[in-house]
Amino acid sequence: MLEPIRNNWRILLLVVVVVGASVALFAPQFGPETAPGENQSEVSQGITNLQYGLDLEGGTRVRAPLEGYTATGVDFGGDDPVTVEQAVADELDGVQLRDVGSSVGEDVRAVEVTDPSVSEEEFRAAMDASGYSYESIRPGVTAETRDLTQSIIEGKINEAGLSGGSVQQVQSLGGEYFILVEVPGENRSDVVSLLQERGTVQIDIAYPSGNGTAVEEGVLTQDDFENIGTASQRDRGTGSYVPVNVRNTASGGQQSPAATFQQAVVDRGFPSAYQSEADRCQYNPETGEIENSNPCLLLTVDGEVVNSFGMDPELADSMASGSWADTPNFRLTTPEFSTAQEISVNLRAGALPAELDISGEGTSSTISAAQGENYKNYSLVTGILAVFAVAGMVFLRYREPAVALPMIVTALAEVYALLGFAALVSYPIELAVIAGFIAVVGTGVDDLVIIADEVMSEGEVNSRKVFNSRFRRAFWVIGAAAATTIVAMSPLMVLSLGDLSGFAIFTILGVLIGVLITRPAYGDILRRLLTIR
Repeated sequence: MLEPIRNNWRILLLVVVVVGASVALFAPQFGPETAPGENQSEVSQGITNLQYGLDLEGGTRVRAPLEGYTATGVDFGGDDPVTVEQAVADELDGVQLRDVGSSVGEDVRAVEVTDPSVSEEEFRAAMDASGYSYESIRPGVTAETRDLTQSIIEGKINEAGLSGGSVQQVQSLGGEYFILVEVPGENRSDVVSLLQERGTVQIDIAYPSGNGTAVEEGVLTQDDFENIGTASQRDRGTGSYVPVNVRNTASGGQQSPAATFQQAVVDRGFPSAYQSEADRCQYNPETGEIENSNPCLLLTVDGEVVNSFGMDPELADSMASGSWADTPNFRLTTPEFSTAQEISVNLRAGALPAELDISGEGTSSTISAAQGENYKNYSLVTGILAVFAVAGMVFLRYREPAVALPMIVTALAEVYALLGFAALVSYPIELAVIAGFIAVVGTGVDDLVIIADEVMSEGEVNSRKVFNSRFRRAFWVIGAAAATTIVAMSPLMVLSLGDLSGFAIFTILGVLIGVLITRPAYGDILRRLLTIR
């Protein structure tokens, strides 16, 4: 029993791969995840677990750069990033500190401005006037700002329950970076509105009331903040913070937001509760209860409490005396730097750290559901025609079913394995991916033809030894061709060129599956069919 297994293990491996692909394609546990508020039937993609991208499902694609300019190779001259940002902001008329950022790494020091009203010449003049030397100024923002933008948009898509939505950074051949957002099943206006939507951040007060805890909501809202600083790490200890200034100007006969907040803090007993550094807020976010008698400030983002904190004794004293409202500034503290970044962004006039330039032509496109369904049908017809065309040419070439039929079956098994992989990792099937499948069929059959020609080139194969010798010669040619294909496709995969990445990924994966699994299995099949002994 071991002898047949040892001689045909490559065929068995191909069978295992096909069975695994079948499980990934049809097993319910590998189906697409349901978004909040949806059930499985609402996101079903048919009888398979394949998920379709924008091209085949319909929806909206937005591909736009982030507005701003970045000075690279900046010499900070020993100053800390905040000082540099402030110096540059002071040289730009009408630009607030929150619109100037910096990036500091081992080999990179950069300063960016994200105010869309600032031109390159104005930014260059501000950098020169601030006294910090730099190497060059380029359009666009820093990698940190792009990463933060991508993270925020992904969060918005998830919170909106948009199944299948994706966000990625893509780079043009000219080196310009774009944010690519794809949301199946949504029209352009809804997607643009989502991108420009503002996150809700407010300050609430939780305080003891009777035997429980009461919450006074919205003692400070986004409109009450006059200036929002950039997220920063604490100099000592852990955690991060966002420095903020509250408006102290009254309107409509009402108290200023600073005076209103100050009075609410006094009324809820903060000055008497926080008289030393040992006093702590003990708010439990899971139960929504205060576990001691001290009131707490609650920082909420989109209705969720992200942090709770007490108050510095000096700050509490200044509020008790009424002097704080004259210079109303304090820090919103968070345990994580990423949360501080999100809060800083959501407190601004826009929800993103830099604006997406979606005003130009070609930055967005919409595919209707009917059009996507047509693309899906056309893709299926094209794939079937490609298979029949390849099968017809193979039969015309060899006119021998024992050679041609296994060749077609093996090539189809290769595509089937790729479909199983796409279902397993929930990779959306798009036109570029289908083009990769067709390319895999073409290159795969080419390799199988090389094997068949080499094996049959010198007449009848009368022994396994002769077959193996000829097969090894063919496999060297196939291996070299595979290596060439992988090298040629690798730049398309790593350069973040949008749809071309999917084409390259599945072409390379198909080549690897072919070289490692399907070509050796086809060789074993031919050996069994053609050898005499």
